[in-house]
Amino acid sequence: MHQLMDQGKPRHPLVTIIDFSKVKDYGNTRARIASGFYGVMMKSNCLGRMKYGRQYYDFEDGTMVFIGPGQVISVEEDPDIVDKVEGWGLFFHPDLLRGTSLSRKMKEYSFFAYESNEALHLSDQERKTINDCIDKIDIELGMNIDKHSQTLIVSNIELLLNYCTRYYDRQFITRKSANKDTLTKFEDILTDYFNSDKLKELGLPTVKYCAEKLFLSSNYLSDLLKKETGKNAQEHIHYFLIEEAKNRLLLSNESVSSIAYDLGFDYPQYFSKFFKKKTGMTPASFRNAN
Repeated sequence: MHQLMDQGKPRHPLVTIIDFSKVKDYGNTRARIASGFYGVMMKSNCLGRMKYGRQYYDFEDGTMVFIGPGQVISVEEDPDIVDKVEGWGLFFHPDLLRGTSLSRKMKEYSFFAYESNEALHLSDQERKTINDCIDKIDIELGMNIDKHSQTLIVSNIELLLNYCTRYYDRQFITRKSANKDTLTKFEDILTDYFNSDKLKELGLPTVKYCAEKLFLSSNYLSDLLKKETGKNAQEHIHYFLIEEAKNRLLLSNESVSSIAYDLGFDYPQYFSKFFKKKTGMTPASFRNAN
């Protein structure tokens, strides 16, 4: 990546900070990077458009985007604005985190799997706080590597990510009206799914299926629903499934096995076990009691 951006050798083998204002050329007009590392980027302009995952994204002032290992980033360079780019990128390899508490916590930072259009938008004060974290990491990278380097660098990365978690929580709150619209659409998707033949044809709806219908990532949809309702996307799907099962048990004379197959279960015993786990009763007991 340093070679691609003509930045010379990185100061540390597993972590780097790149000042985007110093990147003058990507070497070609269409650059594609298959990252083996984590990336946290803030840019106030972009070399044309960046494609992350399935969607294009144009950076705005105070906007952050996160990438995880294995993602493919592609940039379509616009020579008219290449000299106007500002911002920075923090990139670090998973090996940097090995043996640290942050390594075990990385899966909790679900925004690394968000789509680019689910970026984090910062206020001026929030942006200053994030930049302070980056400055501390940058100072540490300028020193000779010693036995304290990894601990200090990783601690500041963790602090930065914790601030980003707080700011995403704030963003979910300030976008309540848009979130409620998403929640309504999500419920409509599930209602349509359960009222159609898709259960028989496709099996139980997945979080990925619902997220794609809403043009969101699975993680973002689950986090949004959790903030709004206290239940993630999978729990909502299970709720719809149990309610549909209850209706069919009480409003039809179908056997439990037949209902299980209609609801997308391959084996009736799986349905019975699932139903009992969610309601405390077997399907037959529920039907008899009601």
